[in-house]
Amino acid sequence: MKKLVITCILVTGMLLPLSFSAQAEEHWGHEHHPEIHEALHALEVARRRMEHAKHDFGGHREAALRACDAAIEQLRLALQYDR
Repeated sequence: MKKLVITCILVTGMLLPLSFSAQAEEHWGHEHHPEIHEALHALEVARRRMEHAKHDFGGHREAALRACDAAIEQLRLALQYDR
């Protein structure tokens, strides 16, 4: 499970090269916590890509999907907490 969380974090890191740019914030239209919104988007993209992978990688793909789901849920809860 530790490897899956690390994999999910690495995938997210690869998808966020522009995460702190003003253009990205402007694009997503989120004034509050743009980093969280962009991380959430990156996880959703990563999840969709993993979901459509051709292999299950010995069950690791399913575990990675669950880890992404958990991370997405936590980010959504974090955004709700700040309302």
